Amino acid sequence: MNHHMKRMNKLMPAALVLLLSACGAGAGKGPAMPVADPNAPIKVETVTAAFREVPQQEVYATTVQAYAVNNVVPQSGNRIAKIHVEVGDFVRAGQVLAEMDRVSLNQTRLRLVNDSTELSRLRELYLQGGLSKSDYEAAELGYNVSKSSYENLLENTILRSPLNGVVTARNYDKGDMYAMSQPIFVVQQISPVKLIVGVSEKDYTRVHKGDEVSIEADALPGRTFTGKVNRLYPTIDPATHTFSVEVLVQNADRALRPGMYARATVTFSVNHSIVVPDAAVLKQQGSGLRYVFVANGDGTVSTRTVEPGVHFDSSYEILSGLQEGDRVVTKGQTSLKNGSTVEIL
Repeated sequence: MNHHMKRMNKLMPAALVLLLSACGAGAGKGPAMPVADPNAPIKVETVTAAFREVPQQEVYATTVQAYAVNNVVPQSGNRIAKIHVEVGDFVRAGQVLAEMDRVSLNQTRLRLVNDSTELSRLRELYLQGGLSKSDYEAAELGYNVSKSSYENLLENTILRSPLNGVVTARNYDKGDMYAMSQPIFVVQQISPVKLIVGVSEKDYTRVHKGDEVSIEADALPGRTFTGKVNRLYPTIDPATHTFSVEVLVQNADRALRPGMYARATVTFSVNHSIVVPDAAVLKQQGSGLRYVFVANGDGTVSTRTVEPGVHFDSSYEILSGLQEGDRVVTKGQTSLKNGSTVEIL
């Protein structure tokens, strides 16, 4: 018990000192805190308002589309004898993609050869006066029908690509019976590609054929492609109040693929405007007005209402309210009010 009491006595003075000092501080007997001088100048940083070229741009979300899409199909059902290309292959216009069964083609070719030989024999006879003109013309008509029939069948037996592009679908295998339900191949032209951009009706008069458009695709970070406005659709969608603009990108290296998400930046014009850092522009509470603090020559500042334009690269275009050479406060302005004394760092 005694040992416990001794220990308590040893601890008491320290606890008491702490308690007393806490009370003393609470009673205002501690050291006085320095009071800030309300008239001391507020330290601020400024920039000089200057003119810059400001592109008037809008960014639109869109999707890359093939310039043209062709379904490769024969006119009638037939067996597929050969398949020459695969999905993902690049093909040239006129390249053979598939061959159908040739039985009908060979029969038609024989008929054409026979008709051709017969026509040559009848021409000789006609020239010698041994055949009437009407009989000769009937034979000539028969030959022309055979010829066009053969050419049509040839086109539908040896299937060729109608354009330069990439094979994006193959729905049949060699030996399959073509059932006329799906195309044998789908070929898409991707040099160029096109993008359809929905532009607000208020910008209708600002977009022109041939305008350059900057394209970035989510799948290709860090790359920017240049396109051109190819076509303006003549009607405005009453639901969205937008009109469609077709943009072509040459896509020579075929990096852009149909279906990719992309952003198209359209530059309508370039303004010559005052530009200041966005940190300088403050919003007035309770209203949408924007203002800045401008340093006067006498060490004070004044508030100035401004009309901001485009926001870009952490800067604001200022359409009205500032002049070139104005010293605009960029740091420390949260403590300021109209007429405050400042010290410019």
